[in-house]
Amino acid sequence: MAQQHAQNWDAFIEESVAFRRELHRQPELSWSEEQTADNIRRRLTALGIEWEPCAQTGTVARLAGQASGRHVALRADIDALPIHEDTGADWSSQTDGCMHACGHDGHTATLFAAAQWLKQHEAELPGPVTLLFQPAEEGGHGAKRMIEDGALKGVDAVFGWHNWPAIPFGQAVCPNGAVMAGNGTFKIEVRGQGGHSSQPEVCRDPVLAGSAIVVALQQIVSRRLAPQDATVFSVTSFDARSGVTIIPDSATLEGSFRLANPDQRDTLATLIDDIAQSTARAHGVECDVSVYPRYGATINHPEEASLYRQALQDEFGSDVISQSTPVPIMASEDFSYYLNEVPGAFALIGSDDGRQHDIPCHSPKYDFNDALIPHVARIYARLAGAPIPD
Repeated sequence: MAQQHAQNWDAFIEESVAFRRELHRQPELSWSEEQTADNIRRRLTALGIEWEPCAQTGTVARLAGQASGRHVALRADIDALPIHEDTGADWSSQTDGCMHACGHDGHTATLFAAAQWLKQHEAELPGPVTLLFQPAEEGGHGAKRMIEDGALKGVDAVFGWHNWPAIPFGQAVCPNGAVMAGNGTFKIEVRGQGGHSSQPEVCRDPVLAGSAIVVALQQIVSRRLAPQDATVFSVTSFDARSGVTIIPDSATLEGSFRLANPDQRDTLATLIDDIAQSTARAHGVECDVSVYPRYGATINHPEEASLYRQALQDEFGSDVISQSTPVPIMASEDFSYYLNEVPGAFALIGSDDGRQHDIPCHSPKYDFNDALIPHVARIYARLAGAPIPD
């Protein structure tokens, strides 16, 4: 029997790697994952796993519904990014301008691998298991919609992960508290009075004012926030296009911020507005400031994080927790929505094996490391309380 299960496990992984590459060839953007959802659902049906649609293109599948133990949810995200692929892989995207540049194809295939094993051992599961195939993680607040549609109904604990090219293969981070930062974006529209560049004194120059606003905003982190509060602030766009002899009427600044402490969000929004307005007035122009909250910080619950770290150690060894990776990572994740609702934990698991899997997410040259699939599928099995394949 053990030999048969081992053979099954090998087949599950082989099928899951093939599935990952199939998904990679056919990426779909947030809220457009129709083909991806259909592919997932057909495979779940073939396994005999009950599922239901959730949040349009999302899917919720459940196992061992009558089991009396703790109800665990395991999550994968399914959407791709608007990036033109440049990997040269045999399984490269067949959709121009769209690719799985963040590894969500690998996350989905890993949860599918776990699903195959969990279904085979459904009678041995101590409690119910919910599988979350979530759309629209890339800025679409898909987790929020999944929750609103009942994805966490009855769930006692939720677990997720993300591959991370900056961490060596076989290492991971899963701290108590913040593992990834919250984020937000802003837009500042500066209104002045344009005119001829030979007569700046009769104009109210929005380019000069906008430049001063950029410099002033960059001092928020170094002079207005405590160094203990991990924060990143970036002005990423300055649009004041005009003729070479024309001072324009307006300029538009845009950017983003990341913060580990959710209590700092309102403070940061107020600082952005105050600094932009006061700097604009000092330069004789006006401005409108809009601050848009996006995702909250992904904050692990200590008990679930401890369980996750034990599962990581059981899989990769006692030295699995990276000592050189600072946390929180200043990228953001909508898994934060789940952790605001129920206890749980999120891990970043290293993919850099020295074979070009150190290329960062969101790069046109990025590709998921398929060697992660069996390892994380076993970790998910441990978190669900299933027997572990050799």
